[in-house]
Amino acid sequence: MTELDLILDAAREAGELALTARAGGLKIWSKEGGSPVTDADLAVDALLKDRLLAARPDYGWLSEETVDDPARLTTRRQFVVDPIDGTVAFMKNKPWFAVSIAVVENGRPIAGVVHAPALNETYAAIAGGGATLNGAAISPSDTEDLEDAAMLGDAKMFVHPAWTTPWPAMRVESRNSIAYRVCLVAAGAFDAAVALSPKSEWDLAAADLIRAEVGACLTDHKGQGFRYNRPIPLVPSLVCANAALQPLILARVGHIDLP
Repeated sequence: MTELDLILDAAREAGELALTARAGGLKIWSKEGGSPVTDADLAVDALLKDRLLAARPDYGWLSEETVDDPARLTTRRQFVVDPIDGTVAFMKNKPWFAVSIAVVENGRPIAGVVHAPALNETYAAIAGGGATLNGAAISPSDTEDLEDAAMLGDAKMFVHPAWTTPWPAMRVESRNSIAYRVCLVAAGAFDAAVALSPKSEWDLAAADLIRAEVGACLTDHKGQGFRYNRPIPLVPSLVCANAALQPLILARVGHIDLP
């Protein structure tokens, strides 16, 4: 079975488990740091770890819901997984959550799936093979101006008085799942996504490949691209957009020094 087929099958099975668990009622508590987690997050994580490592026992494992094992740093390839990206939406019975699975080699994803089961949307990519939504090819938008652009982000951030140059009027919306936001930009449903706060590698690895295969851009707010399977799997921020808008956004945010 190919890497992509393996993670596609696993993501779909995980999505079914997540929906079934939610329909049956969730147990919810707070992790250290305050972010919510449910019993479904842990059940999906266990399912994915079992399925994927049974098929590829020599691969490393990095997941939001598994205690990190530094042994992953010595492996040739790794699974980088977010069992349920967008837990807040998931537990509030909203559809904006996704199962995100990437296979990473030498710091870059070589296969990726972002599966949004409540929306019946499955984004997938293999390095050098393009990216798809439910099997059909996707591409980013051709929008060239931030004025009236479809933006994913925090609406309050864009109108904050601290900006030296005010942002133009844009159509700003929010989606809980980081992986899903990047896929929406890759598919042209939105023009860009901006988040000026730290994100984890498991939020981004699969979606990074999907956007790369269609020519969309993804960097931090300083314009630096991402590497995966690092000792500390965090990135400072994200800017994702089509090739025309990316430099316009970076010109507005690149001067910021985040804590």
